[in-house]
Amino acid sequence: MTGCILVLVAAGAGWAYWHLNQNIRSVDIDSALGDDRPARAPVTVPTAAPSASASASPLPTGVLNILVLGSDSRSGGENAALGGGDSTGARSDTAMVVHLDADRTKATVVSIPRDTLVTRPSCPTPSGGTTPTTYGAMFNSAYAVGGPVCAVKTVEQLTGVRMDHYIEIDFAGFAGLVDALGGVTVTTTQDIDDDRSHLHLDAGTHRLDGTQALAFARTRHGIGDGSDLGRIKLQQQLVAALLKEAGKTELLTDPAALYKMADAATGSLTTDTGLDSLGELRGLAQGLGAIPATGLTTVTMPVVAAPSDPNRVVAQEPAASTLWESLR
Repeated sequence: MTGCILVLVAAGAGWAYWHLNQNIRSVDIDSALGDDRPARAPVTVPTAAPSASASASPLPTGVLNILVLGSDSRSGGENAALGGGDSTGARSDTAMVVHLDADRTKATVVSIPRDTLVTRPSCPTPSGGTTPTTYGAMFNSAYAVGGPVCAVKTVEQLTGVRMDHYIEIDFAGFAGLVDALGGVTVTTTQDIDDDRSHLHLDAGTHRLDGTQALAFARTRHGIGDGSDLGRIKLQQQLVAALLKEAGKTELLTDPAALYKMADAATGSLTTDTGLDSLGELRGLAQGLGAIPATGLTTVTMPVVAAPSDPNRVVAQEPAASTLWESLR
């Protein structure tokens, strides 16, 4: 009887691993962009200590930069219900460059306002063609016209920083991840009333479910001056809250809860081919998990109002270049 139970458990674990791996979609960004990119920072794999377990696999070290996009795709019933609007396209609603220091003791999250005007480079398309170089284009249009590949190329041209990895999560996936975590806790210093995101909160501390957390991340018209910069502050607060929630001991020791979170996350992820397996994602998660809460810094790329349009922004120099230089 015990042997049968062990066989069933092993089979269930094998199916779960296969299922989670199958969830992940990937894009071969390295092949699409070739060698015309910023230099990759050196990565070393430390040698395991002699006393370490033979099964222990030392984590790679070295500077790591990851482009994380929140896609406002309306495809699929869940995304349409959460996002509304046109169901035929998608844009990068949120863009963050996550920088991990070489020793994995600190991380910096840099938000790029989607309203930033940039030079959008010529990008390869899946059909074999290319998109034209466009000057004064909205930053989030790169994803709309050329998908993840063009988003990465545009960020690399804007920053001069090599994106080692790419991670994208859509509306439904983000909401599902928050629900799998049991919600997140945020504190607002002012009332939020945004009919467009459907979020109405009094100033104070709130426990948000997935739908509310998504609305929190998308809110801009109910706070401050209604610009994208106000929304970015909420998004950065939400990132810190999510990391805190995900690191709770009871979650990490509860296999069922951990599987639910992993299923929600992988089911809505698109990554580069260097992160398209559970093993690779686990390695990244371990690196992130080693960073203490005090080691996380969130900033926004310095911007100023665009001379051509007061409703748009451009990178503020030399402050923006100084920031990106610090991440190389």
